[in-house]
Amino acid sequence: MWILALEASTTSAKAMCCNVRTGECTERVRSYGRMPADGTCHDAKAVYESMIRAGRELAEGREIAMVSLSGTWHSVLLCDRNMEPVTPVYPWSYTGASALSSRLREDEGFVHAYYHRTGCMVNAMYPSFKLLHLRDLGYRIEDCYIMGQGTYHNYRLTGRRVTSRCMASGTGLLNICTGEYDKESLEMAGVKREQLCALASCQETFPLSAEGAAALGIRQGIPVVITNADGGLNQLGAGAVREKYMTVSVGTSGALRLSTGHPVLPKGPSTWCYLSPKGWLSGAATAGGCNCIDWFIDRMTGGNAGYGQLESGEGCITDTPVFMPFLFGERCPGWNDGRMGGFAYVKAEHGIRDLYRGILQGVLFHLYQCYELLTEAAGEPERIRLSGGILNSEIWTQMCADIFGREMEIQESKQGSLVGAVVLARELLGELRDARDYEPEIRAVVRPREERRRQYMEQYERYMQVYHREC
Repeated sequence: MWILALEASTTSAKAMCCNVRTGECTERVRSYGRMPADGTCHDAKAVYESMIRAGRELAEGREIAMVSLSGTWHSVLLCDRNMEPVTPVYPWSYTGASALSSRLREDEGFVHAYYHRTGCMVNAMYPSFKLLHLRDLGYRIEDCYIMGQGTYHNYRLTGRRVTSRCMASGTGLLNICTGEYDKESLEMAGVKREQLCALASCQETFPLSAEGAAALGIRQGIPVVITNADGGLNQLGAGAVREKYMTVSVGTSGALRLSTGHPVLPKGPSTWCYLSPKGWLSGAATAGGCNCIDWFIDRMTGGNAGYGQLESGEGCITDTPVFMPFLFGERCPGWNDGRMGGFAYVKAEHGIRDLYRGILQGVLFHLYQCYELLTEAAGEPERIRLSGGILNSEIWTQMCADIFGREMEIQESKQGSLVGAVVLARELLGELRDARDYEPEIRAVVRPREERRRQYMEQYERYMQVYHREC
């Protein structure tokens, strides 16, 4: 009996097929190809078809018992009444609503009330403000169904306009305390409930439609677990749904997520709070991660330098240039879409490897800055599990443990969100009593080095000085 997990991430489509009895798993990853430099605007149908191709390859010749879907938070897409897309998909990285959001943030009372109702900041990343921007661009929002990439996949595979509360909590239109759409936020965005997808619990499944069955080459009527956010599923796949368990993910962007038993939000908007398939997540997200490294290699070396060439040791930590990882704006904690990246403390003797190490440090310093704010509000985690593209670099992985001053646990599978999608499906199939009980195999524990941490903290002070100077 096999579970097929499908995911549309920021830059690639992924699939995993797992045998629930033997534990055998196979994976596929399909890059979407070269994306726009600013990371904006996906084609909904092209992303769907890329995900389907990856899934069909894995499903061939196997008896699939359940399909489980994963996707990213914060995308928005307008469809007509025939469910045909009338706009591109605007992902989390689209900042067209930046000027509008900046004006709204001038009203501190509005910001405070909105933040504590929805767990979301007044920021261009959130679909609620993207909708206001699309209206300004001339789209007749009232004539459209409001979707996202993940909910579009739900419709294509089940024929139902439905969303999980986990996904909906990243729209800025859901009340984080009640788990229902927030009336005031809907009125602010100028949308009606019937334009939005119906809310469903993580215990519900929907039968695979004829269209979906034909696309994947599997049997019609198989139960489908509709799209949950990759961040929430990663928490499941990391075995970190227990309270006081944190995940740190450094992929295209970066994120910290801490499982809590109730919504946790600081008085001043800085971190966020969403729903996972199993409870609440308090966290922080950054726009800069591996995308900063890709930018550096592409633009500064002409694509001619590889990771192996650049990673020649840590060098002198406190003499490394300070990098501000805001090439794609700032999410947490300052929510400044207009903040720009760059280097400081660069000397004539610094070379390309010094700048590269500065990028590695800068990405982690920004995450650590968020960590300090998050743990001030929610408390220190008992355990931290690290995932993402950072694991492809031993130097960067060790640097993360040193900067945080905490042990970093690394699980066997690198596809934590797909594992989480499989874990949720196993629970619904009755093969697992409770997804909260899942414990992944830990293949390594990276321990901090105290002397290195001291040096990194000196450098972190310089980073914070530049950060506050550029406010």
